[in-house]
Amino acid sequence: MSPDATVTHVIAALAIVIATAHALGAAARRLRQPAVIGQLFAGIALGPSLLGLAPGHMYENLFPLQIRPVLTAVAQLALVLFLFAVGYELDLGLLRGRRAVWAVALGGFAIPMLTGIATALFFRRGFAAVNGGNPVDATFVLFLAVALSITAVPVLAAVIRDQGLSGTVAGAVAMAAAGLVDVLSWPVLAFVLVGGEHGSVASWAVRIALLALYVLVMVFVVRPLLVWWKRRPGTLVADDVPVAVAVALGSAWATNALGLHVIFGALLAGVIMPRQPDGVPDSRLLGPLQETGGLLLPVFFAVSGLAVDLRGLHPSDGLVLLLLCAVATVSKVGAGTLSARAVRSSWPDAVVTGLLLNTRGLTELIVLDVGLRAGVIGSRLYTLLVVMALFTTAATGPSLGLLRRIRGARTVSDASAAMGDPEPAPRQ
Repeated sequence: MSPDATVTHVIAALAIVIATAHALGAAARRLRQPAVIGQLFAGIALGPSLLGLAPGHMYENLFPLQIRPVLTAVAQLALVLFLFAVGYELDLGLLRGRRAVWAVALGGFAIPMLTGIATALFFRRGFAAVNGGNPVDATFVLFLAVALSITAVPVLAAVIRDQGLSGTVAGAVAMAAAGLVDVLSWPVLAFVLVGGEHGSVASWAVRIALLALYVLVMVFVVRPLLVWWKRRPGTLVADDVPVAVAVALGSAWATNALGLHVIFGALLAGVIMPRQPDGVPDSRLLGPLQETGGLLLPVFFAVSGLAVDLRGLHPSDGLVLLLLCAVATVSKVGAGTLSARAVRSSWPDAVVTGLLLNTRGLTELIVLDVGLRAGVIGSRLYTLLVVMALFTTAATGPSLGLLRRIRGARTVSDASAAMGDPEPAPRQ
């Protein structure tokens, strides 16, 4: 394929991907689901699972092998910008948060982690059968545990808004706890990937030491330079955006060179980026990055969808999928509910908190993409975990609606009993 033909194919593919993701995202919102659900499904629909079934080799013509590296590069750029914005918005003041936030975050992280470890160990043979020949070793066990403990903060914010839970105790606690879960999850995932590299103990120790040194350089060298840059005389906000993008891309390259994924460098760059004097992110800096990252994220969904091949699943894989969905839901909802109840939340608020924490969405897909590229999981298990992420995220809204109807029915029943309404006469 000539360079001109490659460019033409890339432009056509980007147009179709972005338009399809926007259309299905809008359809998801009409169904009272987060837009990301429709966008995730768009990625799968444009992959071999659905488009690959169309006549005329439409899938191969739209995504020929020659353009996939270009689409992958665009997808990684979208992730870098998106994760930089997530890191910039991350409020480390949550670490000094209320006792309820800490309890729910630790419970919502530790219990699914331990449940994931136990599940991987007890069903080692079943996971080995769907993992595409990749070893079910300690790295796999820890990775599965992290995958089950993730909560997607951006998607959770959309669910809280759409369900009218903004300003409620359950919504505030779940949102803050989800942020803390991310703070705990990303370092563990980084440790899993570094520890999973083949090599001697000495090389592993060197890699850890280099990573620690890099973090120190970012915190104590790069951050002060950024503070000076923002406070220099005659500074313009317009100058901050390209500097922030350059720092994000450079940090992403550095962590990738250290054997990690680009997302870790992007997150770290966002965390160290100076905020406004009152500690609030600068919306004039954050806005362009969020808009650009959000516009390109459908490309990441499409690239991820290329690895989702439902046609390659076996009938027996349904049992593994049911196991993953059950373990992910029970461990997350149960952990969030019991942790909130332990700090004296009411049972209804505690259940709402647990249901909200079960939202995985985009963050889960990022984690799975990291595991797939690192060779920790194979394509079949990747497909099953993506379906699990879609199920747990899509089930959050209906579950909250069902809980609301149950609470409403009980309220009416209690009110009727309090008023002394007679019980209905038995049928003759």
